[in-house]
Amino acid sequence: MDIKTAEQRVKELHDTLNKYSYEYYVMDQPSVPDSEYDRLLKELNDIEAQFPQLQTPDSPTQRVGGAVLDAFQKVRHDTPMLSLGNAFNEEDLRDFDRRVHQLVGHANYSYVCELKIDGLAVALKYENGMFVQGATRGDGTTGEDITANLKTIHSIPLRLSEPLTMEVRGEAFMPKQSFIALNAIRDEKGEEPFANPRNAAAGSLRQLDPRIAASRNLDIFLYGIANPGPLGISTHSEGLDLLDTLGFKTNKERRVCQTIEDVITYVEEQSEKRAKLPYEIDGIVIKVNSLDQQDELGFTAKSPRWATAFKFPAEEVVTKLVDIELSVGRTGVVTPTAILQPVRVAGTTVSRASLHNEDLIREKDIRIGDMVVVKKAGDIIPEVVSVLADRRTGEEKEFRMPEVCPDCGSELVRLEEEVALRCINPQCPAQIREGLTHFVSRNAMNIEGLGEKVIAQLYREELIKDVADLYTLQREDLLKLERMGEKSVDNLLSAIEASKNNSLERLLFGLGIRHVGAKAAKILAMEFGTMDRLREVTEEELTAIHEIGGKMADAVVTYFQQPEVAELIEKLKAAGVNMSYEGPIRLAVAEGESPFAGKTVVLTGKLIQLTRNEAKERIEALGGNVTGSVSKKTDLVIAGEEAGSKLEKAEKLSIEVWDEQRFMDELTK
Repeated sequence: MDIKTAEQRVKELHDTLNKYSYEYYVMDQPSVPDSEYDRLLKELNDIEAQFPQLQTPDSPTQRVGGAVLDAFQKVRHDTPMLSLGNAFNEEDLRDFDRRVHQLVGHANYSYVCELKIDGLAVALKYENGMFVQGATRGDGTTGEDITANLKTIHSIPLRLSEPLTMEVRGEAFMPKQSFIALNAIRDEKGEEPFANPRNAAAGSLRQLDPRIAASRNLDIFLYGIANPGPLGISTHSEGLDLLDTLGFKTNKERRVCQTIEDVITYVEEQSEKRAKLPYEIDGIVIKVNSLDQQDELGFTAKSPRWATAFKFPAEEVVTKLVDIELSVGRTGVVTPTAILQPVRVAGTTVSRASLHNEDLIREKDIRIGDMVVVKKAGDIIPEVVSVLADRRTGEEKEFRMPEVCPDCGSELVRLEEEVALRCINPQCPAQIREGLTHFVSRNAMNIEGLGEKVIAQLYREELIKDVADLYTLQREDLLKLERMGEKSVDNLLSAIEASKNNSLERLLFGLGIRHVGAKAAKILAMEFGTMDRLREVTEEELTAIHEIGGKMADAVVTYFQQPEVAELIEKLKAAGVNMSYEGPIRLAVAEGESPFAGKTVVLTGKLIQLTRNEAKERIEALGGNVTGSVSKKTDLVIAGEEAGSKLEKAEKLSIEVWDEQRFMDELTK
């Protein structure tokens, strides 16, 4: 980027960020998710770092908060209410810890971790124990006098238990139930609902009529003392305890952590508990506990060096949908995928998001060129939530699914009771490539070095046409390919050779039988033992297995009846691929005949005598089902060393818990 381009972009970012800041801080009507503002602000920070001469005093990067409403009297804070630096992942937290360690030297230090309440930061002044003034943070130096509205919050004491003169800081918020009730009332009146509890709390505290604020059932948590020195306390945690004794409401979820490892554990635990809290949180605040060390660490121009705010990954972000790409899966389903301008979502960079099918595109009116809101479904799979139609320029294009396969040109069909379009040509190159990629994947044959690009290259060069051809690849042919040196070729051939010894369930899963996932493949392998036995199995025999339903049974029998499948299996046999189950033998245990039969078991913590996988296999061999999370359906938790949140949850749900020794005793009975 040259200086002229940078100068123009800085001006655009100033205008956009100022607009968003006004909507958020002044009007309480944000038009974009927080993460969109954070992204643009980071871009401006990066440009100013590259071109320092473009940084101006009025830049949004030099501000802490927003403008003050003229409708309220302005209040200048005796001690600035600065914002905190942000941490977004474990690496950021460790970087913060390293900076603290460098500045305090070899002295011992600890942290206080607190929930970051998603509300409105306020300062409360007390004179001789009486509440005299309350103000918003505003721009960090000057806020708004909202004393009358804050007095309507019953958890704010109007008189302290001791006649102290002090200023405290906290976060006013609207509990989830109050938010639901408020929006129900607004809906009945035909008024626009608030977008979230934070906006509702801010809007309530900026009402000129305190009676409106009183009707909103707001609450507050106090999190600090502006000038703790005269109070005779030496740590932040002592300050919070003092607030408790004075009659303030503090959050009891806080914890003193001795190491950054303890901090990371706390963050993980609170991330799991977040959804069940009666109020919204958007992160964790981490502060050095010692007040002397806080003074020693000091401040930057905008934030304290002794504190940081871990922000939970953004649930929703805004980006541009630049194109819609079609892909053909191994079962022939044609799936549209949104190609996005790369954006950070829930901790990772996302440039693609599934659009599932044409019906969904029509329902959400998604067009190429739209600005869209993206989130990760279940915090895992990126998806387009909605379109920002008011940002359309007229250049957006409607999308139509094709009538023929984008890879082989065969006519697409929509099978009965399916919304997806499907290519039913068994020789479709895309389906073959996808099938090959699935076969070598980690949960299938686990052949390292055979990614999508290598598979596509081998197929394009006609070195493979089906999965059995992988086992006939020759070293001299591979060396002729681009980017395939002697070492990578030797490693690849070794990985292919090693995969011949895999247990039967990996081969079954890799073959891509419809409706048969990794777990079902293992059940089939354990029950029938060999590929030859499976090729002869009947639907009745399959459905007699508790975990196998009619649809899967039909798919398995149909698959093995196909002549081309029989030919493929014979080719694999001839290549020396193992056709037998090599894992622990599944015992014929009925419920009650083993301590694990029919039970759902969760493993947590570090096991000493067995690896996690070995323990899982032993439990499954004895009729148990091992899952990864604790719920009301869990029958038993086996807790090793350093067991964390799963153990705590089990205890709260009164689920039976065994230590490792009890587990080993039961295995050897």
